[in-house]
Amino acid sequence: MILLLLVLALLGAPLFAVIALGALGGFRSQELDSAIVALEFFRLVDMPVLLAIPLFTFAGYLLGESNAPRRLVAVSEALLGWLPGGLGVVTLITCAVFTAFTGASGVTIVALGALLYPALKQAGYGERFSLGLVTTSGSLGVLFAPSLPLILYGVVAQQTASGPAPSIDELFVAGILPGLLMVILLALWAARSTRRSAAKKIKPPLYATLRDAAWELPLPFVVLGGIYGGWLLVSEAAVVTAAWVLVTTTLIKREVPLGRLPAVIAEAMMLVGAIFVILGVSLASTNFLIDQQVPSRLFAWVSALIDSRLTFLILLNLFLLVLGMMLDIFSALVLIVPLLLPVAQQYGIHPAHLGIVFLANMQLGYFTPPVGMNLFISSFRFGRPILEIYRATIPFFLILLAAVLIITYVPLLSTGLL
Repeated sequence: MILLLLVLALLGAPLFAVIALGALGGFRSQELDSAIVALEFFRLVDMPVLLAIPLFTFAGYLLGESNAPRRLVAVSEALLGWLPGGLGVVTLITCAVFTAFTGASGVTIVALGALLYPALKQAGYGERFSLGLVTTSGSLGVLFAPSLPLILYGVVAQQTASGPAPSIDELFVAGILPGLLMVILLALWAARSTRRSAAKKIKPPLYATLRDAAWELPLPFVVLGGIYGGWLLVSEAAVVTAAWVLVTTTLIKREVPLGRLPAVIAEAMMLVGAIFVILGVSLASTNFLIDQQVPSRLFAWVSALIDSRLTFLILLNLFLLVLGMMLDIFSALVLIVPLLLPVAQQYGIHPAHLGIVFLANMQLGYFTPPVGMNLFISSFRFGRPILEIYRATIPFFLILLAAVLIITYVPLLSTGLL
């Protein structure tokens, strides 16, 4: 059965079909009713937090259709353009915020690349540096609320953890310091590059940019303040976000025509539908694996080979880097976390720390040569050979690799604020 599933996956069969076939085959081999697989989809209805995924996704796609990214860049330039490497810092912050709300790094490169890449070159940055920065920045933001991967990890962890599982709110808090570490290290590199490129200072009028973005700027403070302050649940914050963005983009700014709205909804829900289908069949597959005591057997096998928590973390980083190159972040979450989390907990690793390590590695895997997905998206978006993109991202890869290692081996970064 395992060999058949691997062959189907290599031949390009849809991932959800491969997972569903594995679950159906497993239950049938144990003479259990295959209707169990279908029943797992009904379990999704009992998870109120899943309401946040379609709403945040819809809001992110609407923002991408509007001129909000351009206004966000203008505000960031006005506030931070005076810094050494100011436009580089603007790029990092803008991409991180945009990815946090859209949850898809490839969307960030496509949506913001045409704006930021020419601006960096015009400001005096080298072409290689500009390519590397925009490609790398496209995966920033995965650790910041209200990131969809953070929410999805929380959902999967709550279903599969062998002990206490972190809430979505706790995961949002756990991602703050690791995410800031990544941004700060890249910002320092951008500042260093300024001395060599003699980048021009671009200072748009602050008042004008703030006034232009007056409807977008309060949103992160309202949503995140409501969540951290205990006034809003994650699902309620998603409702506020979707309603705010919908009213702003269609009625106030009128940048997304009402006639365009059905197409935006369809595009957003295609991503949501794919996530939910994979999640539903993965829950069925996970239940079968738990019923067959696969996690405990896996831990027994791993612990026989690895008796050190440190060694386990080293191998985990290597495994997740390769995984990040091969799978998109949503598929990796629902496939690997159910197996990985119980094993990691046996080594005394906090579930929130594991989640941040998992997502940080997946974020890095997006632009890890030779097959990181963002490398090919960037090559297509900017019309550059893939080898040129490889060379451009190497310094940024090494910086973020150092950040991932720090996040992995200093768990207080993830758990210190909990």
